[in-house]
Amino acid sequence: MSASPLLPPDYRPSEDEPFMNPMQREYFRQKLLRWRHEILTEAGLTLSHLSQENLQQPDMADRASLETDHAIELRTRDRERKLLSKIDAALERIDNDTYGYCEETGEPISLRRLEARPIATLSLEAQERHERMERTHRDD
Repeated sequence: MSASPLLPPDYRPSEDEPFMNPMQREYFRQKLLRWRHEILTEAGLTLSHLSQENLQQPDMADRASLETDHAIELRTRDRERKLLSKIDAALERIDNDTYGYCEETGEPISLRRLEARPIATLSLEAQERHERMERTHRDD
């Protein structure tokens, strides 16, 4: 694997350059790594917070409130755990040069979509098709 290009601090992928050139791949790699780091940091804070808090509250309402807060935090962390595996898969696609291309059509996924959802595996059109199919099958 070749060395990653240095990104200027103000670099943003543009439609004017070749799609998924080394600069764009490095831009999305860094974006995904930052996102991954934020999630892991939050997870560490949650673990620390949950282990320090005492659920043995004398007041039943306080205890119930704390238990609800804990359940919400744990659900959030579970969603983030699933998100981490999608981030890791996206980083793998960057490494094997398939990142940014629709898994269904092989066409490039728009830079705007990747900017908004860097773990996207489908173009907007393919994603909308999937959602329409899910709705039709769910309504049957």
